[in-house]
Amino acid sequence: MVASNLVLISNAGDVGRTVLDQLRAQDVRARVMVRRDDGRAAELRVLGAEVVIGDLTRPETVAAALEGVRRMYFAMPVSPDQLLAATVVASVAREHGELDGLVDMSQMTVSQMTATSTGESDQQRLHWLSEQVFDWSGLPVVHVRPTAFLDNPLFTTLAARSIRDNGTIVLPFGTGRTSPIAVDDVARVVATVLRDPAPHVGHVYELTGPRTVDMTEMAEEFSRALGRPVSYVDVPLDRWRSEVLAKAGLPPHTEQHIATMARLHRENRYDRASDDVERVTGVPARTIEAFVAARRHLYLD
Repeated sequence: MVASNLVLISNAGDVGRTVLDQLRAQDVRARVMVRRDDGRAAELRVLGAEVVIGDLTRPETVAAALEGVRRMYFAMPVSPDQLLAATVVASVAREHGELDGLVDMSQMTVSQMTATSTGESDQQRLHWLSEQVFDWSGLPVVHVRPTAFLDNPLFTTLAARSIRDNGTIVLPFGTGRTSPIAVDDVARVVATVLRDPAPHVGHVYELTGPRTVDMTEMAEEFSRALGRPVSYVDVPLDRWRSEVLAKAGLPPHTEQHIATMARLHRENRYDRASDDVERVTGVPARTIEAFVAARRHLYLD
């Protein structure tokens, strides 16, 4: 391992943690930024990461975290601070950093947005603006735009509950088509780029599952994976938002984002498919059926 290959992972959420696992498996040195030195930080150290305490909205901690770093993975949880964090990172990296590559975790919806579009969520607008900041910065940026995650509670815990209760998936997606992707597949793309960013700088990768499906077809994939009948039940968006989403206790910014994602699904804005996962990593994204089959216990136990 050489110091010039040091990677900073700015968020150790689902994708970041999996990226860390994949980098460490190939002896790539990794530093992870966390906000608190707690149990999660201790777990990251056990995995072989160097852990630094910091906050992406505080320039002094970003500068300290970037010391000696040549490659960075930038990601934020859904947050009103998305644009602030992106601006801080871009500014500090320009002034203090020597980056060979910066992987920006964005969203697929950005591919369909303009400077004046208004139908997206506040979070999606922040991602669009963040991409502009990174592009203007002149940094060696690679934008990664995944579609909805298969690991999202909409397709995991919520679906598991209704499948166990009555063999249904209940969502307000209407006849809209979608192509959700697994966290593992997104992490494979990010890790591949971080290992050797030069061929990827300036690219935008749109990451989806291998094909688009409507919700009836998705239910059929669940059925095959679980060996039991699963059907799709469409519900009005307003009813779903009041009876399901509002009871989740999410911050207003996050709730508005998820409700907008549901509306955009219903409007068929997620009917997009790309082979970028296979083009970058050499291995295609997994199917819905394969994802569900690997988690049978979640949906049936």
